[in-house]
Amino acid sequence: MTAVEAVPENPLRVLGAAIIEAAGPAVTGFTLECAGTELVVQAQRDALIPLMTLLRDEPRFGFEQCMDLCGVDWPEKAERFEVVYNLLSLAHNHRVRVVVTTDAATPVPSVVGIWPTATWFEREAWDMYGVVFSGQPDLRRILTDYGFDGHPLRKDFPLTGFVELRYDEELKRVAYGPVKLTQEFRDFDFMSPWEAMTTLPGDEKVHLNRLEGPA
Repeated sequence: MTAVEAVPENPLRVLGAAIIEAAGPAVTGFTLECAGTELVVQAQRDALIPLMTLLRDEPRFGFEQCMDLCGVDWPEKAERFEVVYNLLSLAHNHRVRVVVTTDAATPVPSVVGIWPTATWFEREAWDMYGVVFSGQPDLRRILTDYGFDGHPLRKDFPLTGFVELRYDEELKRVAYGPVKLTQEFRDFDFMSPWEAMTTLPGDEKVHLNRLEGPA
């Protein structure tokens, strides 16, 4: 009779438990996504800076790099925006995704003092979603122009925008103006040709054979 081998515990689950133990109330929980291959940590917004400093400086974690920062919009929630930080540890070869929530008015502490490259990411999140980052010294638009109205990745942003940018021949410069569509909106049923097409040429022969039987 052979002994049953013990199944090793998921190292990301061990890492998540260690982060919760070390961070205390700064972390509200963690989950394992994508069949246990990705660690996602839910954090308190007001305790973000101590948490991120811990994740960078604690030798057990060693997340030296902030690879990305992005936003997610959930309009039906009171705090509709999620700010997502993707961290990488080169020393331990593991990753973690830290998530905090906010609304359109409440600022999120900037992590630029921990990872200076976050300036570009925070500017993009501000530009696309309107998330404000307190302590960010360079909170300017980065993908749209400085006079742009609104934040394009919000789910309630109109598909055609509010204004359009064009070159004015009379003014001899780029100017703003109200959106003018080059053609009227058309009605689409959004069905693919295969779904919309119920019969094909020659189908009548098949139906006839089914009714009369083979010759």
